[in-house]
Amino acid sequence: MPTRTVTVGSAVGLHARPAAIISEAAGELDSDVLIGVPGDEPVDAGSSLLIMTLGAGNGDTIEVSGDNQADVDAIAALVEKDLDAE
Repeated sequence: MPTRTVTVGSAVGLHARPAAIISEAAGELDSDVLIGVPGDEPVDAGSSLLIMTLGAGNGDTIEVSGDNQADVDAIAALVEKDLDAE
């Protein structure tokens, strides 16, 4: 299963707005993508509520995994961006 480890780029972490943007993008993908804190159980990247339960803040390490490398890369790129700045 392809996995990428990335750093949260949003200033407020993976809270309401960034989580909504990530979950919306994940919902448009052809495969399921999981997102999680290393060592903990990953959650469905298509659920903004589940993303927020991770409690990930700016600069925290997150693992993004799934069956399709391109989909994993797409979600990982969003996690790395400051989605609050847009």
